[in-house]
Amino acid sequence: MELFLESLLEILTLLVLLTGWLGLVIPIFPGLTVMWLAALVYAIVQSLAGGMGWLGWLLFVLITLLMIGGNVVDNIIIAKHMRDKDIPWSSILISFAAGILVSLFFTPLIGMLASPLGLFLAEWRRLRDRAAALANTRAWMTGWGWSFLARFGIGLVMILLWALWAWAG
Repeated sequence: MELFLESLLEILTLLVLLTGWLGLVIPIFPGLTVMWLAALVYAIVQSLAGGMGWLGWLLFVLITLLMIGGNVVDNIIIAKHMRDKDIPWSSILISFAAGILVSLFFTPLIGMLASPLGLFLAEWRRLRDRAAALANTRAWMTGWGWSFLARFGIGLVMILLWALWAWAG
């Protein structure tokens, strides 16, 4: 029975890790945080069962640092690409707010479209130049692309560290 429960815990943890990892495609979905929560639940259950050694804690700390770093890097990359085009913080905040608010009332996929649309409309209003507003929106899209690649890579490393932890434990 114990082997069954341990296997079930590992399968469920892996499924949540993969869901969080694949969810990284959606910009406002907190995929790295979801992945970290899966690792946290795994650590708590393992600790309560007496199965957490120093390696498990070390790998959990590394997963935690990756989650924090990945969430910070995500925003830095997108904001840097927009700031390189001299997009003001007010337009950036309108873009982020549009994505979040629309996602709350509709779906995250529609929110994913609302964010660059919000930036385009804010920049078009500010610059009164459609082509310049579109170029600034492309900077958001480029930043999101690089941000996605960074988060996706970090998420993969988190899964690999958890797999090492589960295998070594």
